[in-house]
Amino acid sequence: MIPLTRAQPYCPAVPLIVVQGTLGSSPDPPPDSWAEAPGMMKGLMCFFLCFFLSESRGFEIPTNGLSEFADYGDHVELAPGKFQFVPENRRYQRSISGQSGEGMEDVDQVTLYSYKVQSTITSRVANTVIQTKVVNHSPQPQNVVFDVQIPKGAFISNFSMTVDGTTFTSSIKEKTVGRALYAQARAKGKTAGLVRSRALDMEDFKTEVSVAPGAKVQFELHYQEVKWRKLGSYEHRLHLQPGRLAKHLEVDVWIIEPQGLRSLHVLDTFDGHFDGVPIVSKGHQKAHVAFRPTVAQQRKCLNCSETMVDGDLVVMYDVNREEKVGELQVFNGYFVHFFAPENMDPIPKNILFVIDVSGSMWGIKMKQTVEAMKTILDDLRTEDHFSVVDFNHNVRTWRNDLVSATKTQVADAKNYIEKIQPSGGTNINEALLRAIFILNEANNLGMLDPNSVSLIILVSDGDPTVGELKLSKIQKNVKQNIQDNISLFSLGIGFDVDYDFLKRLSNDNRGIAQRIYGNQDTSVQLKKFYNQVSTPLLRNVQFNYPQTSVTDVTQNSFHNYFGGSEIVVAGKVDPKKLGQLQSIITATSANAELVLETLAEMDGLEDFLSKDKHADPDFTRKLWAYLTINQLLAERSLAPTAAVKREITKMILQMSLDHHIVTPLTAMVIENEAGDERMLADSPPQDHSCCSGALYHGSKVTPNSVPSWVNPSPAPKVPMPAVSAQVLESTPPPHVMRVENDPHFIIYLPKSQKNICFNIDSEPGKILNLVSDPELGILVNGQLVGAKKPKNKKLSTYFGKLGFYFQREDVKVEISTETISLTGGSRTSVLSWSDTAHVLNQRVLVSVKKEKTVTITLDKEIFFSVLLHRVWKKHPINVDFLGIYIPPTNKFSPNVHGLIGQFMNEPKIHVFNERPGKDPEKPEASMEVKGQKLVVTRGLQKDYRTDRVFGTDVPCWFVHNSGKGFIDGHYKDYFVPQLYSFLRRP
Repeated sequence: MIPLTRAQPYCPAVPLIVVQGTLGSSPDPPPDSWAEAPGMMKGLMCFFLCFFLSESRGFEIPTNGLSEFADYGDHVELAPGKFQFVPENRRYQRSISGQSGEGMEDVDQVTLYSYKVQSTITSRVANTVIQTKVVNHSPQPQNVVFDVQIPKGAFISNFSMTVDGTTFTSSIKEKTVGRALYAQARAKGKTAGLVRSRALDMEDFKTEVSVAPGAKVQFELHYQEVKWRKLGSYEHRLHLQPGRLAKHLEVDVWIIEPQGLRSLHVLDTFDGHFDGVPIVSKGHQKAHVAFRPTVAQQRKCLNCSETMVDGDLVVMYDVNREEKVGELQVFNGYFVHFFAPENMDPIPKNILFVIDVSGSMWGIKMKQTVEAMKTILDDLRTEDHFSVVDFNHNVRTWRNDLVSATKTQVADAKNYIEKIQPSGGTNINEALLRAIFILNEANNLGMLDPNSVSLIILVSDGDPTVGELKLSKIQKNVKQNIQDNISLFSLGIGFDVDYDFLKRLSNDNRGIAQRIYGNQDTSVQLKKFYNQVSTPLLRNVQFNYPQTSVTDVTQNSFHNYFGGSEIVVAGKVDPKKLGQLQSIITATSANAELVLETLAEMDGLEDFLSKDKHADPDFTRKLWAYLTINQLLAERSLAPTAAVKREITKMILQMSLDHHIVTPLTAMVIENEAGDERMLADSPPQDHSCCSGALYHGSKVTPNSVPSWVNPSPAPKVPMPAVSAQVLESTPPPHVMRVENDPHFIIYLPKSQKNICFNIDSEPGKILNLVSDPELGILVNGQLVGAKKPKNKKLSTYFGKLGFYFQREDVKVEISTETISLTGGSRTSVLSWSDTAHVLNQRVLVSVKKEKTVTITLDKEIFFSVLLHRVWKKHPINVDFLGIYIPPTNKFSPNVHGLIGQFMNEPKIHVFNERPGKDPEKPEASMEVKGQKLVVTRGLQKDYRTDRVFGTDVPCWFVHNSGKGFIDGHYKDYFVPQLYSFLRRP
């Protein structure tokens, strides 16, 4: 038996997409079978089929005279996913559960032949196609309602249907044009309606047609959306509620991510009923999820006629980003830039919670808010500062200033919140101004960490009823008083609050608004939102691209970046003007100024996309259009003048028509080939913030010039002591002190103009001191790693990790073959060798050249360069290792020491009595140094700075026995216990 529900009466609210009309059809007998349509058997988020036993027009709701962004009150929630029937001359249907067999017989005469969904996700751009087929076996006409739930913010791009052989196709028109065409259709007896829904994060698309006895009908809807990263993953949710058993039920989700898939899993949302039914196939860059339960598997029980397919199919995934902080993809004249850095310490935050405790919050809303706040306060970090402002007609503060989030203070704040008793009116204006004053005062008095992030989170369920009541005045007051380093986030509980006002308020002050649905999940929704903004990793993030070849860039400046999310920027690019696209991102982390460079080849994805039939080659254009239209809608709501608003409206309209999508300024006209049967699909008002599901509301700014510190003064063209690696400069100093593999030390002595070499034969894991200058607080140590196995009974060793410590700045830089980390105090930023970046912390600049070098500069006077050596991963013996090059300089103190540091004060040497050696190609000589007389051998060592693969031969005099006699003491004297331990000299 199919459970049915009574139709809900109409209640004005925010309009949802609707298509409705009554269509003629022939009474041909039903076919014995229905062949599947090729190719386009695609997906459904949620659909409802309602079959009415009369030819009644159903309900009719006028749409003429509505403004482009009409404000329609609350939604009416239709019972999702049910087949509904209305007996002749009955306005509302009744539940058939428990009714006579006659009613059941009517139900069984209508067959849901197929229910199919296909989603393809290419680089976060999701295209979903919904296709359903129904056969009317009843002897009477049926009103068939196709009702689909789609994600909020999705753009409908196409709709078609075939009713008993007559095909209806869609076109996008300017809204007034579409309504005029529809008005003509209404005059011929067509009906229209606007349906409301309170469904969380979903909207409704609806169309109604009359199907003659024996006829069949097919619906197909296309929509597109962008997947936004939240709390470390992307969520693709398909709402499946066919309402009855389907002969063919097929859901396919194809995911194509050039960055590579880090993780993918399907949530169990059906209480284990479909264990083993979803089949997941996952490769490095592609995945496929298939959900195809048989009719038997769909049944609630063995003999049940009811379906268990009643809920969400949820696919969660994330992409690889361990190797680099950003991904720049260029294709078909557009680029998209994904930015989601990780491995950075959180920036301390100063946070004011402004909580509405008016009478309307009484009951479950207040209980859920208190529950959420207790959890949120427990999640604050000790370096965070906070306070609580609660308001009704009065405004109170738990503390009049910000306090550190210690266990004691958090416990006291939780106790304060638990005692709140909602009552009275709502004074939003004074509450926000009080919170702003607390933050401004703390900032003016120097009480806040200059590297911290300041946030205000407003939680309210209603419009102002006390104090300033004019919303535009409240918005102006906030704008005039809030400092430009504060972000305002607004959470509106329920539907009594003016959500458009909250959006304008937040968008105008570097934040976003989010609706919280007032139910038992209110606490979960509040906590989830807080978790999204609880971990700021960067602030003042700006994306820069070459102006000569890049145009129409979307928002490229963002106040903050929060961990677990992702910033997306897109634009147009002229491939004829350049072969590569370079971006430069500037930002501030918890402990440093950052400049991150990304390089992408023009159409570098062409081969990859062409090899997969499910990949969308148009994803770059769609993503750019999606961002641009949503951002223009947000700008439209904040337009300062009517003229500016008209200009933005023209741009939105033109883009909507060009890209064939339904937006708040367009409508979809659906008609048959003759044009005498028409229906209309109006869009619901979009959220005027970019974009639905996105965490950021940014701004457009002209490209910054790269900070001067990114290009430090070039190193002096003098020799450098070296320890294995290439330098960053394109024209490196000709002479350096360096250490390469196994590790080979090459010490250049400028006064003698000679290279002296020696090797250190030690064990993996040992840490050698290279430079130790306690007087200046400068330290360089290197840790050895071993080869995979010995060669000729000798295990080679290399530097696998280098540590640089600048004591006065309290800055540590650790470089391994995998990552580069910079720690300032207790905060760390981590980069990878896949990045090209520059990080400045006080006087220390770290510059990374992708897969090549790291250069560390102190005050533009002391330079260290580290070269990365990559080997074939499957090499039976060799491993990746590092080399280091240090130019000799007089900037160290006279007491500098270490295996390299001791030669900053050059010793006198005398090489004489050159003679043939045991190897005719390697002559010997005598060398006097430090009161010692040594036998040295003439040979060649490799300098990899200009040729990273084969190296350049450097002639030198080789000192045997691990440099004995040339270095002070024994090489074991240079062992240190930790990577940042200074050398202890006897």
